[in-house]
Amino acid sequence: MSVIVLSEQYQPMMPADDIVSDRLAKRRTRNLREKAIEIVLLCAALVSVATTVGIVFILVKESLVFFEHVSFYDFLTDTQWTPLFDDAHYGIMVLVSGTLTSSLVGLLVAIPLGTVIAIYLSEFAPHKVREVAKPFLELLGGVPTIVYGYFALLVVTPLLQMFITDLPGFSLLSAGLVMGVMIVPYVSSIAEDAMRAVPMSLREGSYAMGATRFQTAIKVVTPAAMSGLAAAYILGISRAVGETMILAVAAGMQPNLTWNPLEPAATITAYIVQVALGDLPHGSVGYQTIFAAGLTLMMITLVFNIIGHLMRKRYREVY
Repeated sequence: MSVIVLSEQYQPMMPADDIVSDRLAKRRTRNLREKAIEIVLLCAALVSVATTVGIVFILVKESLVFFEHVSFYDFLTDTQWTPLFDDAHYGIMVLVSGTLTSSLVGLLVAIPLGTVIAIYLSEFAPHKVREVAKPFLELLGGVPTIVYGYFALLVVTPLLQMFITDLPGFSLLSAGLVMGVMIVPYVSSIAEDAMRAVPMSLREGSYAMGATRFQTAIKVVTPAAMSGLAAAYILGISRAVGETMILAVAAGMQPNLTWNPLEPAATITAYIVQVALGDLPHGSVGYQTIFAAGLTLMMITLVFNIIGHLMRKRYREVY
């Protein structure tokens, strides 16, 4: 009589249908997880869209209420901005002139200086210098803007008055110069990343043709990175147009229709802060002006962003 001993490791084979069902169940579970992750990511992306739509809706809705009391033509053509006075005037160009003038002064500092810093860090600086300079630039961008405002008022303005004797205590020039220094890290960081993204083959081809490092940086790398540089410049413009505290502290907040940076003036953002922190009742015409001013500021920023998009599209290089 023979005895058959079964091994403990013996496993009866599963039917083919069970194997297929197990695979389908795992695949179904994985698909459900991926679908859930996709929905979460979609919701996260829609947050920015919903926020933008909500901001535009509120600005347009409240601005329409404002324009029921104020003529749109007067809003664009009046040369006075005195919405809080008994003899009220609502000429937005007064605030637009201060905003654009201060932004122009800041950009005349930020764009050349930021571009030069980006070229140096990307093409000339040793690795150790770059690793030290980048954190310092980022630290400069993290300083609170109110600190920049008091620096402009207490340090930069007295220095300028040593050379411009009739410069008043508040001016767009002082605020714009300090604002330009504040914007430099934004411009230089993005511009440097754009230049470092240029393929090394372009540099090597330039060197092979006998060009120097400076010629390569100016005539090869910079044009090739123009789309990224345009994005950096547009970000700097948007940052300058939307700046508040530096101008509120150092520019004087005096609504003057002037394009002279040596004079004090008010900007759109500074006026919004002034009214929002005041005692005007909600729903009054004076209070509604902040929404009309905010809509104007958004339109200015939109125009600059469209210009930046067209520039990126025009100069985009495909490697």
